[in-house]
Amino acid sequence: MRILVTGGAGFIGSAYVRRLLTGAEPDLTADTVTVLDAYTYAATEGALDPVRADPRLRVVRGDIRDPALVDATVAGHDVVVHFAAESHVDRSIAAAADFVTTNVVGTQTLLDAALRHGVRRFVQVSTDEVYGSIATGAWTEQAPLDPSSPYSASKAAGDLLALAYHRTHGLDVVVTRGANTYGPCQYPEKIIPLFVTNLLDGHDVPLYGDGGNVRDWLHVDDHCHGVALAQARGRAGGVYHLGGGAELTNRELTGRLLAACNAGWERVRPVADRKGHDRRYALDWTTTRHELGWAPTVDLDAGLAATVDWYRAHRAWWTPLKPHRSGR
Repeated sequence: MRILVTGGAGFIGSAYVRRLLTGAEPDLTADTVTVLDAYTYAATEGALDPVRADPRLRVVRGDIRDPALVDATVAGHDVVVHFAAESHVDRSIAAAADFVTTNVVGTQTLLDAALRHGVRRFVQVSTDEVYGSIATGAWTEQAPLDPSSPYSASKAAGDLLALAYHRTHGLDVVVTRGANTYGPCQYPEKIIPLFVTNLLDGHDVPLYGDGGNVRDWLHVDDHCHGVALAQARGRAGGVYHLGGGAELTNRELTGRLLAACNAGWERVRPVADRKGHDRRYALDWTTTRHELGWAPTVDLDAGLAATVDWYRAHRAWWTPLKPHRSGR
């Protein structure tokens, strides 16, 4: 199987590529894996180092908004797994244009190329944020999309385009929507790597509002395994939720990170809440469990401890990437 992974040098995309090439996904046999990545600020050269020498890996540096490059790159592939996205909410509030052009136009460019070249499956990797906030219960796959930020609106638009190509053109499309994802190699602007690296550096951490916003946490390995199962077993036109089953308020999460970094609450700096800040996300992943046989396996306490240990041991990786002082 010839697999094209867009955004394959980013946080989740590079984890997916590493898992494909190290045999961590037994349902998938990769004859070749091509990474297409623009190497913007959130992608890192070292993310693919563990598999760099694998002869099956090819890396193409380029932008999914470039139709000629996308057409040439998609040609000859059986599957496109589309991770590439602008994904940071705060950046989308400050300047939305890159989010619209990358997450909407870039997705359309890939879909057109996939259709032209007879790609057998297109996996659109998305987010729980497309549904907006939910006070109680959990979103099912049939829930209406109600995004709050330019980021989540652009991802919702990309999802709808992908599903429209399935309904209009018969392109085999599968959509995954994942919960807040954490783990090694995450650029230090999202809340967990930002807080951990700040604390390890002796700096304060910025906590939005009252800290009561609730997020469901999913380890990157579980997220990637869910995407792999959707690629291998998913129903054409299907939407699959990847929830972590580990809800925490941001204040509760902060307390765990403080303890893991041997720091106290005096290191927490309250900041004004984000505009349009969703209060709570939650996904019902019953369909994913029943159809794909997927469930998260990484315990949150163990996953957080391992993640903190990774950042502690890889200071040389993240120090050059600072000082971004924002969080999700």
